[in-house]
Amino acid sequence: MIKVNSGFSRLKSNYLFAEIARRVGEYKNTHPDDALVDLGIGDVTLPLPSAVVDAMHHATAEMGRKESFRGYGPYYGYNFLREAIAENDYRGRGIEVGADEVFVSDGCKSDCGSIGDLFSEDTRVAVCDPVYPVYIDANVMDGRSGVFDDSKGKWPGIDTLYCGPENDFVPDVPSGDEACLIYLCFPNNPTGASINKAQLTAWVDYALQTGSIILFDSAYEAFITEELPHSIFEIEGAKKCAIEMRSFSKTAGFTGMRCGYTVICKELMVDGISIRDMWIRRQATKFNGVSYITQRGAEAIYSTEGKGQVRANIDFYMRNAARLREGLIAVGYEVFGGVNAPYVWVKTPSGEDSWAYFDYLLNEKGIVVTPGSGFGDAGEGFFRMTAFGSEESTLEAIRRLSEKCGHVSSSSGLTT
Repeated sequence: MIKVNSGFSRLKSNYLFAEIARRVGEYKNTHPDDALVDLGIGDVTLPLPSAVVDAMHHATAEMGRKESFRGYGPYYGYNFLREAIAENDYRGRGIEVGADEVFVSDGCKSDCGSIGDLFSEDTRVAVCDPVYPVYIDANVMDGRSGVFDDSKGKWPGIDTLYCGPENDFVPDVPSGDEACLIYLCFPNNPTGASINKAQLTAWVDYALQTGSIILFDSAYEAFITEELPHSIFEIEGAKKCAIEMRSFSKTAGFTGMRCGYTVICKELMVDGISIRDMWIRRQATKFNGVSYITQRGAEAIYSTEGKGQVRANIDFYMRNAARLREGLIAVGYEVFGGVNAPYVWVKTPSGEDSWAYFDYLLNEKGIVVTPGSGFGDAGEGFFRMTAFGSEESTLEAIRRLSEKCGHVSSSSGLTT
């Protein structure tokens, strides 16, 4: 008898953003004339940089000519893009990474979900709390979590690392010595927190001592404004214990294009086995590569023109982040993030339930946010707002939050 993967039955009934879409859809059905301000799902709103569009037009024309047509591409990406990534994102920062250590993919989310293929089901996992849901869900699907323990409210195979105001949303290095896969995302989604060199060094040292592997999601490194590490490979020894994942989705507006990359250095070995070589084998079996046209567009990001256009887009979104941060503080909210990341993490008045406050903002203010509890237990009592909206929607959200409509927080005095 065929059996389905029992891991799926252990997942929450609905993916976080699917549940948000469901509630927003219900609101629109009953309020068809209302104009919502959506700062919930972190999708970009600016168009692709013109340098990217021009490169894709040229690549499309190439595909229409017999002499320049291309069929199947390399599973791990065309060398022109891998070399551009290695040269600009790593060697340009003094980090020696080879093009053959860069693997082009259709985005961080896919690689975060697929990297578990390389490790056994009994491998322990450690994630921050709050956390991007894919890190947990992918491991639950792979059977790496065990059965959820209702009495303890946790997965026995997944350790959660508390991130809150007390530790500036940067997890403390544990005292144990068990090897595990450690998911770190900095600048962080959802909290907008950043990690400094000393903190990241402590995590690398811990991984080296315990034989752990850090899965470092640095999808938002381009939004860093302070003197902070942009790559985990800036830390000595990290090549022996870390895998880094990045995406063009937010930096260059590729959410609809789908392109990112993962870096696995040759030094990363487990029991004498090369993790890089395993990833090559995995990709050759399960992935057919990113389209030539998309990769030519990604390559254009690294041109002089492309760099300037991407920087302008990032600066626009970070101005939105500053507007949100300052506007929310002025209204009376307690706000985190928004300095090195395009997200602000906001405490609900009086510690109200995240989903209840989501419903309040939706129904009373016409504003869509992301409830913090959707990112984990430590996210309860918070909500996330994205800076990826337009300038108009960002300012409108602040204006609506400034209007009084009878909702009063007794602890903060906040009336919204």
